[in-house]
Amino acid sequence: MALVYKAQLRPSKMELLARWLPQQPWFDAADADLVRLGSFRFDDPDGGVGLETILVGAGHRAYQVPLSYRGAPLDGAEAFLVGTMEHSVLGSRWVYDAAADPVYVRALAAALLTGTPQAVEMRETDGVMETLPATATLASTGTAAAVPALAPGTPTTSDSLTVVPAGALTLRIARGLDLSGVVHGAPALTVTWAGQDVPVHLAGPA
Repeated sequence: MALVYKAQLRPSKMELLARWLPQQPWFDAADADLVRLGSFRFDDPDGGVGLETILVGAGHRAYQVPLSYRGAPLDGAEAFLVGTMEHSVLGSRWVYDAAADPVYVRALAAALLTGTPQAVEMRETDGVMETLPATATLASTGTAAAVPALAPGTPTTSDSLTVVPAGALTLRIARGLDLSGVVHGAPALTVTWAGQDVPVHLAGPA
């Protein structure tokens, strides 16, 4: 379960991405307005790191932007800092390209290899917990019983693909998304959202 706070964010997530995305070599729609197509979250088993992937539309393209939210800087990840924001409930938050965050890498591996589902998003309103509707739906072809011990390393990106070495596993994360429904290899993690009924490939093993 992911607890989503009813809070003010300054700057907003999309404002952060509007500054950060045009600086990324895999983003080729710098002059287009950004549209949030949907998003999904993973659970951090320890509860300390927020893990959210935002699906961004820009022009005729769509992009996968995995983010991690932390209450303190992540050592060694300065090059992957998207920015900082003030959260009206949680205070200062450091926002990272999650491909460089070991908590995200392990959560992604679990979703890919074992089919661990995306987090159910909950919000407390007037003392009552409500389930928020999903704006994107994950699916995995993974059938493994468990995830091997991982040692996530520094990600590298070429063209529109980020490769994350993690010891026993190397992950490939799509940045620019192929909306035609082509799935590359198995196991594969895919997503659909409103207006995109054909599953879109997000990640797989190298």
